[in-house]
Amino acid sequence: MRHMLSSALFAGFAAGLLCALLQYLLVQPNILLAERYESGELVHFQGIASPEQRAAAMAQSMPGMDMSGEEAGHQHGDGAEGGAHRQALTVLFAVLTYCGYGLALVAGMNLAEQVGVKLGLSQGILWGLAGFMAFQMMPALGLQPDLPGTPASDLTARQIWWAGTAAATVAGLWFAAYGTGLWQRAAGLVVLAAPHIWGAPELASFGGIAPPELAASFAARSLAVGMITWAVLGGLVVTLWHSDPAK
Repeated sequence: MRHMLSSALFAGFAAGLLCALLQYLLVQPNILLAERYESGELVHFQGIASPEQRAAAMAQSMPGMDMSGEEAGHQHGDGAEGGAHRQALTVLFAVLTYCGYGLALVAGMNLAEQVGVKLGLSQGILWGLAGFMAFQMMPALGLQPDLPGTPASDLTARQIWWAGTAAATVAGLWFAAYGTGLWQRAAGLVVLAAPHIWGAPELASFGGIAPPELAASFAARSLAVGMITWAVLGGLVVTLWHSDPAK
């Protein structure tokens, strides 16, 4: 048990560092660009906003705050420190998230081996990709990754639908892959489809400050980072777990 837990945590730590690196290289540039649109520094269809437009946009987003003179210089001086703090929080969040995913993955693998399923490196990678499907890809069919400046539906409704979709995907994939009869595999497919037949929470109308091309790039890169990280997590978990000489 101790080796199983340590394998999950070590694999999660390594996968979290990889995720943070890929996010820094691929996803963060989109976020920073979207924040420039959100602040009014850039305006969709109009290129770079004038100083007057930027001041007006900042005044609307932060009423009562004067961004001129000494305060603006002070904010600029704090940029490097704020950026380092942001990167540290990103790394911490990614590591904690994937450590949790690693624990869930090794628990599922242990259950599978208890019922006679043999797992190797290739199966571990497939289990990682199944985790990606459950926690990212299938929920993203209804709830795309949110970019700054992009409107979203009610948070509570989205969280409930996301949790239900993840649980249904885990159950559906299990029955579809390991079901002993045709009816179990068919039931797995029905469970997989159920949240999407029900439908995700939707906005009454669409809009946003950031260009839709940027939102599409952000969603695609976020999912690509997730797929790579989950595959690495699955391979690491099963490799480290099976390295236990007592197993």
